[in-house]
Amino acid sequence: MNNAKNVEITVLVTGVGAIIGQGIIKSLRKARHSVRVVGVDRNDNSPGPSFCDIFFKKPGCDENHPDYLAFWKQIVKDAKIDLVLPGLEIDVDFFDKHRAFFKQINVPIVINRQELIALSSDKWFLGDVLHRNGLPQIPSCIPDTWSEAVDVLGPPPLLLKPRIGNGSRGIVRLNDENDFIYWCGKTQGSWMLQRIVGTDIEEYTVGIFGFGNGISLDPILFRRRLSSAGNTLQAEVVEDSVIELATKALTALFQPLGPTNYQFRKEGDTAYLLEINPRFSSSNSLRTAFGYNEVEMSIDYFLMGNIPPTPKINQGIAWRYNEDFVIFDRHPV
Repeated sequence: MNNAKNVEITVLVTGVGAIIGQGIIKSLRKARHSVRVVGVDRNDNSPGPSFCDIFFKKPGCDENHPDYLAFWKQIVKDAKIDLVLPGLEIDVDFFDKHRAFFKQINVPIVINRQELIALSSDKWFLGDVLHRNGLPQIPSCIPDTWSEAVDVLGPPPLLLKPRIGNGSRGIVRLNDENDFIYWCGKTQGSWMLQRIVGTDIEEYTVGIFGFGNGISLDPILFRRRLSSAGNTLQAEVVEDSVIELATKALTALFQPLGPTNYQFRKEGDTAYLLEINPRFSSSNSLRTAFGYNEVEMSIDYFLMGNIPPTPKINQGIAWRYNEDFVIFDRHPV
């Protein structure tokens, strides 16, 4: 496809009612390409649809129902979709599962390597792979008793984390055996315990754009402060050789494809990987603000088949804040 500014590209964004999808739309509006934004979400009662040029509400059926695939096939045909950008983790899982279907209807999806999506979904298995490849792993265990946990990980406080999931959801701090007994009984699904590494002021989120072969564009590094929901609340562009070397090693090992987010805590001269998000993350619009537009890169690479140019990253600090969004009644009685 010609990438001239006057050639309009139709890009579909999922999850436009949530922070990641809305960040993707903001980045699309700042891209050098002329873009028509088609939004999709299960909820049409949010500001998200107003940010789009066209909006479609997902059907109420389950993702595994044949009607759901029919819904996607119709949208791709009717709206003439050129490219799909998943804005929700559940949508990444859906597109990952149905790669052959979307290839058949001839629409590219910005999606990472299947192997990395599977690996990054389980923190325990991810830590095991790091250990087997000689990379730093946060000391972890799945103990039967509190005394076993303390013997393996050292004195409290310790962290209980769900093995499956991302951000800070489900993570609790355990100070004693009573906490251990209570939360182990209350936590649903598989869990693990970890030693707390580093401090809150030494937490980093790193964005890269990978080419699926262990090579990527240069990363952008944020030192960050989190919200209570686990999203980036404050981000400062930094340079840090320890984090940069860890990023390079992880990229060579995992060979990510497209937008990928590493989250670290640093302790001394060691960068510990907290998790990998093999997709657009909640800080994608913050990266765009500093010159690292992963959405524009995705159009270049996944749609046009071009290697994106190396971005020029600006220095600074960004904050997230709440803002009112008001829609007046368009159809008064």
